[in-house]
Amino acid sequence: MFAPRTTPWPLVALFTAGYLPPYLLPTTVGRLDTGLALSATQAGAVGSALLLSSATAGFLLASRVQRVGARTLARWGLALAVLGYGAAALTTAVPAVVVGAVVGGFGSGTATTVAATRIAAEKDPHRASTMGLLSVSALAGAVYLTVPHLGRAHGLPLAAIALTALAVWPLTGRLPGGEADSPAAPGTDTGTGTTAPLPHRRSGLVLAVTVLCWSLAQNSLWGVSGRIGLTQAGLGDATLGVVFAVALGAGLVGVLVAGALGPRLGRAMPVGAGTVLIAGCIAVSASATTPATFATGEIAWNTVYPVVLSYLIGLAASLDPRGRWAVLVGSASSLGTAAGPLAGSVLSAQAGYAGMGLVLAAGLLLVAAPMTAVALHTAGRPLLPGAIRRRGGTPAALVAAATGTPSGAVPEVGAVEQPVVEIDVAAPAVAVQGAYDTAGPRQAAATPGSGTG
Repeated sequence: MFAPRTTPWPLVALFTAGYLPPYLLPTTVGRLDTGLALSATQAGAVGSALLLSSATAGFLLASRVQRVGARTLARWGLALAVLGYGAAALTTAVPAVVVGAVVGGFGSGTATTVAATRIAAEKDPHRASTMGLLSVSALAGAVYLTVPHLGRAHGLPLAAIALTALAVWPLTGRLPGGEADSPAAPGTDTGTGTTAPLPHRRSGLVLAVTVLCWSLAQNSLWGVSGRIGLTQAGLGDATLGVVFAVALGAGLVGVLVAGALGPRLGRAMPVGAGTVLIAGCIAVSASATTPATFATGEIAWNTVYPVVLSYLIGLAASLDPRGRWAVLVGSASSLGTAAGPLAGSVLSAQAGYAGMGLVLAAGLLLVAAPMTAVALHTAGRPLLPGAIRRRGGTPAALVAAATGTPSGAVPEVGAVEQPVVEIDVAAPAVAVQGAYDTAGPRQAAATPGSGTG
C-alpha cells in the first residue's frame, strides 16, 4: 500500500496570496487609469513598480528563508501586503497609492519566496505548485466576476489582495521556524552553519533567463489584449469581459490537466511542446480580426499557459532542494511580467498588433529550445531507495522512471552511485558422490554444479 499524499494547504494558501497581484494586474492597472488622475502609461508604471518590488524581495530573500524562518518571513510578508495594499486602496493620493503598491508588492514577493522555498522541499513539488495555481486562478476568476458589480473605485482589486493576505496570515502558524527550531535543510553544513553553493548553476541561470523572456512574451500580449479585442477584433466591452472570464475558466481546466498528468510525461515535453503551442496562440490572438478568432486564441492560450507554468515551477524546484533556484527563477519571471505591458505597447506601436504577435511567437520558439534542454539535462531520474548503479547493468533510475516514482522522492543518480568493490569469495565445494543423494533415478540437469545445456 502506498502512503496517501497530503496537500500542504498552508503553502498553497501562501502561494495564492503571493501570486494574486500578478493575476489581477490588468484590472488593477485599468482601475488606476480610470479611478485616479493617471494616464495609461502612468498606471502601467505603477503596476510595473509593484511587480519589480515583488521580484526584488525574491532576489534578496532567496537564501535567507531557512536562517530567518519560514513562519517569520511569511508573517512579515503578509503584514506588509495587508498594510501596503490596504493603504493604497483607502487613499486617492497618487504618491500614497504608489508607495502602498510598492510596499505591498514587496510583501507579496516575500510570501511567494517562502512558498516557493517550502514547496521545493516537498516530496512532490509539482503537485503542490499545481494546487497553488489552481487556487490562485479560481480566486482571481472570482474577483474578476465580482469586482465589476461593486463599482469603479480604484481600490477594489487592491483591497481584495489585502484581504486575501489577511485571511492567510493565521495559517502561517503551521510553517517551520528558523534554524534553531527546525532540522538542518539539505545543503547546510551543520557544523559550521554555512550554506552549500547553488547546484546546477549553469542550468539554473539558463532557466532563469529563458523564463524571464517567456514571461515577458506572455504579458506583452496580456497587456494589450483588451485593446486588440476592442479595436481590431471588433468586440464590445461586455463581450470582451465574457471572453476573458471564459479564458480564466479555461485556465482552471489547464491547471487540472497539469495536476492529472503530474510527472507522467516528464518535464521536457510539456515545457517544449507547450511553449510552441503558446507561440501559435499568441500569433492567432494578435492577428485576430473577428471575435471568433480572438476568442479562440485567448481561450486556447489561457488553457496551455498554466500547464507550462506549473512544469516550469517544478523544474526550478528540482534544481535545488532548498528552493533557492525556485525563488530566483520566480523572481526572474516577475521581472518579465513587469516589463511585459511596456514591451507589448512599444512593439504594437512600431509593428502593429499582428507584427507584435509574430515577434513574440518567434521569441517563444527561440527560448523553447534551451528550456527543453534544461529539462532534459536535469531530469534527475529518481533511483529507488537504497539502489545503486552497477557496472554493465541497467541503472535503477530507469526502473524508478518506469514505475512512476515521484521526482524528489529519492536522490539523483549521481548522489547515490557508489563504486563497486569486487571481493573474491572461495567457491563452495561441489558434491560429487552420489551416495549423498537419495536413491532413485535423477535428471542430468539436477546435478549440483552442472549447466542446463
